Amino acid sequence: MKLKCIIIEDEPIARKILQEFIEEIDFMELTGSAENPLKAIPLLSNNTIDLIFLDINMPKINGIDFIKNSKLNVSIIMTTAYAEHAVEAYGLDVLDYLVKPISFERFLKACTKARDMKLLKEPATNQSVKTDDHFFIKANNQIEKVFYDDLIYAEAMLNYVMLYTHSKKMMVYITIKSLEEQLPGNIFIKVHKSFIVNMNKIESIEGNILDMGNIKIAISQNLREKVLTEIVKDKMIKR
Repeated sequence: MKLKCIIIEDEPIARKILQEFIEEIDFMELTGSAENPLKAIPLLSNNTIDLIFLDINMPKINGIDFIKNSKLNVSIIMTTAYAEHAVEAYGLDVLDYLVKPISFERFLKACTKARDMKLLKEPATNQSVKTDDHFFIKANNQIEKVFYDDLIYAEAMLNYVMLYTHSKKMMVYITIKSLEEQLPGNIFIKVHKSFIVNMNKIESIEGNILDMGNIKIAISQNLREKVLTEIVKDKMIKR
């Protein structure tokens, strides 16, 4: 799922930073930008936008007045240098309020909130079994094709996830939660708050430890029963 967004920001440097942040997040898609709300109207006319990154202090009309005078059926994240407008902005049901300078980690958190909000509004389809054998991911400044059978496990690290295949590892700016939602549940399972593993790559289980060949991964205590049930279900040879 892609979250289509636009930037409304009068400062060129700020627009560039936001654009670069968006390009680093795989579930985000920038469809346009404008230096003020009036120039953004054509970008909103096709009703396919999910999210607006909106500055407050802009020429012609400021961000707050734009929200008040527009009937926008999209999520809005404010991006401003002025913290004092936060209470008023939240009163207008903005999704988040980011104060410049904005860190990538804080930006990613806001985008994840927007994505989760969209998922809540859509029919639940994430649990359906995927019939394809691969996915694409943006990593190492290029789009990488990854076969499900080649992905051994994924590990969360701060504001990104490291994917480990048989031949290489790839750093991806995505949350472990988002990755879990988009991988097929009949192949991959989250065994720890920081790890998702390919169930077909598990060689043995000893206590709370999964032997994945060259690496051993611990199952968190609160997930142990669920994980063992999913891994072993209908496959255990009985006496």
